[in-house]
This record gives sequence, structure tokens and C-alpha cells, in this order.
Amino acid sequence: MSIWRQYLRFLAGALALAGLVAVAPRDAVAAGTGARLALVIGNASYPDAEAPLRHPAADARTLADELRNSGFEVDVRENLSKHGMQSAIDAFKAKITPHSSALFFFSGFGIQANRQSYMIPVNAQIWTEAEVKRDGISIESVLSDMNERGASVKIVIIDASRRNPFERRFRRVSTGLASPNAPQGTLVMYAAEPGKVANDGDKEHTLFVGELLKEIRSPGLTAEEVFKNTRVGVSHASNDEQVPMVASSLTDDFYFGRPKEVVNNRPSDSVTPKPSDNTANSNPSDSVTPKPPDVVTPKPPDIVTPKPPDAGPIKPPHRLSAEDEAAVKKYNDTLRNNPNDADAYYKRGQVYASNGQFNEALSDFDQALRIEPNDPEALNNRCWTRAVVGELQGALSDCDKALSLRPTFVDALDSRGFIYLKLGLLSRAIADYDAAIARDPKKALSLFGRGKAKIRNDDTAGGDADLKAAQSVQPDIASEFADYGVR
Repeated sequence: MSIWRQYLRFLAGALALAGLVAVAPRDAVAAGTGARLALVIGNASYPDAEAPLRHPAADARTLADELRNSGFEVDVRENLSKHGMQSAIDAFKAKITPHSSALFFFSGFGIQANRQSYMIPVNAQIWTEAEVKRDGISIESVLSDMNERGASVKIVIIDASRRNPFERRFRRVSTGLASPNAPQGTLVMYAAEPGKVANDGDKEHTLFVGELLKEIRSPGLTAEEVFKNTRVGVSHASNDEQVPMVASSLTDDFYFGRPKEVVNNRPSDSVTPKPSDNTANSNPSDSVTPKPPDVVTPKPPDIVTPKPPDAGPIKPPHRLSAEDEAAVKKYNDTLRNNPNDADAYYKRGQVYASNGQFNEALSDFDQALRIEPNDPEALNNRCWTRAVVGELQGALSDCDKALSLRPTFVDALDSRGFIYLKLGLLSRAIADYDAAIARDPKKALSLFGRGKAKIRNDDTAGGDADLKAAQSVQPDIASEFADYGVR
């Protein structure tokens, strides 16, 4: 549901949706054509520190979600001992095969010793420099493991250039990390230059990880461009007090998301355009809406579907803004040249749905899924649109499939919770909203939906608390729910 919030509040935001919802790649990348594997570790609870580190666990979880959206199989771990870290690294290494892409991320404490950098487990007992090698895990050893297994792309991201309680026991000042010695086909980034330390700050993510997440979500960038832009962003934001280190020996371009030529929707084949039925809202000569193939409606699950007592009408469609019209024309032109561009159908469907033109949106999502039937983003969008127009069983089937493909997909959990709320299956709605809120505690749509479900389930106090929390995040959330038939 969350993608529609931005559209309703500001229609011109249609083209910026990719900044809110990361999109999984739809095309092969130039490098690393095999499996995409990632190990993400956040160590925060060090007994020798005065207090747990604020950011590593949250940074690891959020980055893991972004990597999953980019097609990585991700193993995310937190607060690991040396044995736990080594076991996780061994399992990660065992999955790597020739021509695969392997990414390793670590956030926590790091120390350099004898010109090598070591990641520090939470149970380390370090009082001398010699004990760094004994209790730490070498970053270069992880790189070596990735290389030995034949990964064609090796990416290492280290956010460990912190002042730490161990190093000051045998040094007067913190010396940061050492320059890496990386094999060919490697891209490495540290949060700070060799020998320097960084401050975490007081925001949700460290400055380093916050900039990295922003760049990963930017479409059409190579991994090297993502890292370079992160370096520039951190440097500017810190007035050059923190400058990340980037080292690359990649020989081909690698993309976290879609390559530039896909993002730019370069034309290929041609197709004879068919005018859209939406003549009141767009130029008929600009619209391309090929007739979708016959769709077999899945058998609905055996559930009771009572109508909620306070259901209301959904928001009626309205004319496209000038910017949305331009976007639709762009996608029409793309589809005229390439009728199998799933991304163009998907994005045009988003524009239509955000303007209440749900029939057109469903037609486009059908086409996107005809081309790429296992795209969880498109499945979630069709799920949500079907839910809005009352096709609840079809919507439920779409959301179930999206979650089978991506079990922790927050937006799909939120959408399915909305379906159950409309169906009056309150316990199921609350369970899905609970799962969404556990991963995104400030998700206003899920908080408001859970509040409605709790109130209908006779938990007035809990429901009112959720509604209040939702409105503190998004004051107009009640009107948004009313726009889609829930009051």
C-alpha cells in the first residue's frame, strides 16, 4: 500500500517511486551473470564497550532488504562471536560458485594490525596488538575466500572505522583500517579512508550507510558509480571530515539494479499502437494498451468474506496531471517500439493506479506479469489495486504469491493485511500488520490498518493507540484509508 501514499499526497511524485520502493532487476547484468549472494553482519553488543552501538544492526537489516530487492540471496546476522562469524563466513563461502557475484558487508568495530584490517567479534578479549589477529577475522581472508571459490564479482563493504574500546588499551590513538590488498574483480569500500575514523551520527543510519542506501536505490548506476557517489555524498555532508575509501579492480560493469539502457527504455521492436479506452484523460494517439491474454482466475481459498460494516466508496478517478500525462506518453512510446517491456507496463500501471484509473492499471499490471510472472513488485501492485476495487480473492492470490517469492516483503504484508481487513478476517489482518510493523515501525498505513482491525476486534485501547501513532507519522492517513473504501 505504501507506494500510493506518495502519489496521493503529491501526484508529480509518480516518476520518483523508485526512490521509495526499490525494484528488483529485470535484466541480466554485464558482470556476475551467476547467482547473487550476500552475507551481511551487524555487530553492536560488545560487552567491553560502554553501550551497544546504535547503528550496526539496523543498518544491516535495511541493507539486507535492499540487496534482496536487487536479486541477492541474503544471509543477515547480528552480534556474532568469533565462532559465529567464522561459521557464517564458511556457509557463505560454500554457496559461492564460479561466475557468481558475492557481496560481504560488516558493521561493528574494526582494528588494523600489521597492515591488515580485522573485524572484531562481540566476544573478543583484546588487550595487546597481537591479540587482534587471535580474536579478529581478517577482511583480506574473506576476500581471498570469495576469490578462491571463483566469484567473478567480489564486493566488500566495511563500516568499522570507529574508535573502539580495544585499541586504546595498546595505542594512544585509533588508527582506522589498513588499505586492502584485493584480487582482480573486486570492489571494496570502507566508511573512511585508511588510517581515519568516522563518527556514526545520531540519525537512523550512519552517514555512510545512509548515503549508500540512497545510491543503491538510484536506477541505472553501476556499482562503481554507486560507491563513487556515496563517497562524494559522505564527503560533502561531513565537510570533508569523513571520506570513504573506494578501491576497484572490476573489469566489467556490475549493477545492483537495472542497467542504464533498460532504465532509459531504449526501443527495440515495433508494434502497431492500439488506442486506450481512457480517451477522457489522454490523447488516444499516444496510448498503447494491447489486449491482455486470457487469465485463469485462481480458485479462491476457503474463507468467509463478510462485508465490513463501515465500508465506503473508493475515490473516483481524476484527470492526469501534466507530468503524469508526460510519463504515460513516454511509456506509450516505449511500448510502441517494444511491446514486451514489462517495466514500462509496470510503471504506466503505477501512474494510472495513483490517479484512480484502476481498470487501466490492472490491464498494465496483467501485461507486466504476463512477461515476468514472478515479479513480486508487480504482484504486490496488482494485489493492492485488486483489493481497492473489491477483487479480494484475486488480490489475495497475488499477495500470497508475492510473499512466497519474498517472505519479508513489507509492502506485500501491508497489502495483504488490508485485504484481510476488508474481508473482516481481523486476526489475520492484525498478524500481517504486526509482521510489517516489526520491520518498519513507522509505517503509517500498517499502523492505521492495525488500529482499525483492533477496534473491530474489540481492542479499542490498542486500536486507538495505533491510530494515534499512525497519525503522528502521517496526519492525513484517515482520509487516505477513506479514499480506498475503509473508514
